Amino acid sequence: MTPQPRTIARKLLPWFRRHGRHDLPWQRDPTPYRVWVSEVMLQQTQVGTVIPYYERFLRRFPDVESLAAARLDEVLRLWAGLGYYARGRNLHRAAREVAAQHGGQLPRTLEGLMALPGIGRSTAGAILALAHGARHPILDGNVKRVLARLFGVREPPDEASATLWELAERCTPRKQVAAYTQAVMDLGATVCTRTRPACELCPLREDCRARAAGLVDQLPARRRRGVRTLRHTHMVFVRSEDRILLRRRPASGIWGGLWAPPEFADARKARRWCDEITADAAPRRLPALRHSFTHFELDISPWVLEIPRAVRAAASRGERWVAAGTDVRVGLPAPVARLLAGGLSAGDGAKESGNGEDGALRAARARGGRPRARALSRRAGTAHP
Repeated sequence: MTPQPRTIARKLLPWFRRHGRHDLPWQRDPTPYRVWVSEVMLQQTQVGTVIPYYERFLRRFPDVESLAAARLDEVLRLWAGLGYYARGRNLHRAAREVAAQHGGQLPRTLEGLMALPGIGRSTAGAILALAHGARHPILDGNVKRVLARLFGVREPPDEASATLWELAERCTPRKQVAAYTQAVMDLGATVCTRTRPACELCPLREDCRARAAGLVDQLPARRRRGVRTLRHTHMVFVRSEDRILLRRRPASGIWGGLWAPPEFADARKARRWCDEITADAAPRRLPALRHSFTHFELDISPWVLEIPRAVRAAASRGERWVAAGTDVRVGLPAPVARLLAGGLSAGDGAKESGNGEDGALRAARARGGRPRARALSRRAGTAHP
């Protein structure tokens, strides 16, 4: 059995007309901008998750100009929860480049699109194919899976990139390119799924080498991954009346560019920092919260330190006091947003006891002293898991 690339579209397009997805939000008016935003959001994220984010994003930023004029904080606030935040930062940077250098119009060449931040070959090809009907192959995760099974590619997709791109090029028809591009993505998303694929419903089942060889569950081959590690961090929520202190995280690393409380690698450093803020209040510790990333798990130990307004220092650069609650106007990591939405209520935690090094800190508090109103950022350590 040898699949013929030139016949793939002929078999796939009738299936797509009957069973494909035709009413996704970005399909209703497939302008280059709308396709671009959808393709960036769909990178490593499922359609069902993307749709509400996409609709909120497009309501606020309906075109390149509105996105380019926005503050990064507002962009990341609407992105918060989608993960892979470099996508949001690059989208914003690229919009500013398009507005400044291309008159607000996305380039119509593969090279021009790929010169923009965050746009690789597959995303550029999808924009040109779906918005303009131009013949360019794509190779997202769904398409890699379809092609690897259909043509029996045994190597992991990352190692077989050149082979898969060649196959994608040969399978892409010269006509009905937009329909074919959506069709092959839909096939991977709804039929040729990673687990429990519905081979009996596949229009390409008679051509599929993986099915013929009984290798559907083994292809595409999985890259060997290391053991998932468990990391720990301590976040101190400093609350003064109805305000919470947040700090902008570095642009690189997890949650890049988002806002979070001061963060510490261990409990000793967190307690010491709290004691330096005020000697008149003991922090409360809330139950730990576990958050999953692609390659590791993160245990977050939240602390709450209540301080009076008189102690509250003016926010330094990279810090801000924000209203506590759910209507925070900056981008927040998902676990931070959940903790703030929960209100950090007094019943959720216990004050630190006087055991071990806590006893030393409590003794320091007992030595007295008025509340200290130093700039918080000068002593705020930040642990980056």
